Amino acid sequence: MNQVLTAFQRILSNADVKKKLLFTVAIFFVFRLLAHIPVPGVEVGQIRSIFAGNQLLSVLNLFSGGTLANFSVMAVGINPYITASIILQLAGMVFPALKELQKEGESGREKINQYTRFLSVPIAVIQSVSVLALLRSQALLSASDPLTFITMIFTLVAGAMVLMWLGELVTQYGIGNGISMVLFAGIVGQLPIAFAQILSVTSTQDFLKIAIFGVVFLLVITLMVFMNEAVRKVQIQYARRTRGDRNIGGQTTHFPIKINVAGVLPIIFAISIMLAPSLVGRFLVAQSNIALSQLGQNLIVWFSQTSPVYMVTYFLIVFAFTFLSALIFFNTEEISDELKKGGAFIPGIRPGGPTKKFLDFVVTRITFVGALFLGFIAVLPSLAQTFTGIQSLAIGGTSMLIVVSVVLETAKQIEGMLVGQNYDKFI
Repeated sequence: MNQVLTAFQRILSNADVKKKLLFTVAIFFVFRLLAHIPVPGVEVGQIRSIFAGNQLLSVLNLFSGGTLANFSVMAVGINPYITASIILQLAGMVFPALKELQKEGESGREKINQYTRFLSVPIAVIQSVSVLALLRSQALLSASDPLTFITMIFTLVAGAMVLMWLGELVTQYGIGNGISMVLFAGIVGQLPIAFAQILSVTSTQDFLKIAIFGVVFLLVITLMVFMNEAVRKVQIQYARRTRGDRNIGGQTTHFPIKINVAGVLPIIFAISIMLAPSLVGRFLVAQSNIALSQLGQNLIVWFSQTSPVYMVTYFLIVFAFTFLSALIFFNTEEISDELKKGGAFIPGIRPGGPTKKFLDFVVTRITFVGALFLGFIAVLPSLAQTFTGIQSLAIGGTSMLIVVSVVLETAKQIEGMLVGQNYDKFI
């Protein structure tokens, strides 16, 4: 406790860090304020009641920070920007021009960010139309004329763009990565409501199950912290060179490779895929054709959150995309080339091709562990609901993983800023 108080005192005594922190809090306040401004033309009361009783929609609502249940102007959330980022990262493996931009440093990243913003607009339009079509199929739209429908789409797209802008403001003037901080704010804002819903439906017979689940929950958070910080240290040695009468190089250091290279991106990507069958099923159920209606009912049953088909499919998608993400974010060929150019090598491994093979082996082995971990985190809420029988346990391992990751990364950034300013005093 004393360490926490000391850390707060250090933050508050630093004017620059305090200014960034207050700016971030102000952006959070604006986001939560906009999250309670509903889009006109919808029955908000009915939407809230439906979201409260539907597992699929509860998960969607948790990731949107409660904006979907309120059907606010931020209902689409930051998802279009995240989807666009994933698409461009994947496109970098196919299109050489994008791959070259990723190597150009700050200027290249700025161009890719610009492309991401442009791509976010059509994705936001598609997601807005999908959400409105879902509400219309459930008779939750009070207005049905085309002009009102188009106005709603523009409102939702504008809300998504404003939220993306708020996230970039946090990145530029606040603390932490803006997109991650927006996700963090939305999830944390929903935690009290989620816990209240769990307690309201918990009977006296369920308290033992909840207590056991609470202990497991704390153990899982501990595991999240451990896996988030875990790295494989690959020893690196620099060749000794002679320049004039001086010897240069010869130092030994290490190259850290995170076990969880991709973070929560594989789970976010998998959620987008896993939501599709249930949404399609709901559309098919409303059709007059008996065969289509039956197919829709089967999809809803197969891909309900506690279904074995759902859990196995979800786990496999997360597992596979974790390996794909590791290939995207950790290019062993480029790293081996950079080590060779810098006169560095792995002891016992020849530079070039053998170094690449060794790094491939290391990344594949530790990514296997990271993929198992992310797959377990993804299906954790389904397992919890199956074990406890309480269907309102929508707080998933993914949400907690995002919260833990953001807290750890933000704490590191604040610590780095404080240390950097202490160095400035001696310059």
